[in-house]
Amino acid sequence: MSWLFLLLALGALAIGFTTTSVALAVLCLLAALGFLIVWVMGLLAQRVGSQSRDEIMLIDPQELRRLREQAEARRAAGSTGDTPEP
Repeated sequence: MSWLFLLLALGALAIGFTTTSVALAVLCLLAALGFLIVWVMGLLAQRVGSQSRDEIMLIDPQELRRLREQAEARRAAGSTGDTPEP
């Protein structure tokens, strides 16, 4: 979808350079700039979206609490010399 904005920007740029009306040329060049900015933002959004982690991979609070308790039990057992039971 973002490539459509690039094509629109190129089209507006072509119209802006070939027209004889100054007002239309300015309008087309501003439209081309706007479409180009939207195109770049779309590419960046796609890149960030593809790099983000899946929400399923996140740890829920209960699992996080259980892992903390296990780490504290290991730390406490390490200081006393005992091994914790699983």
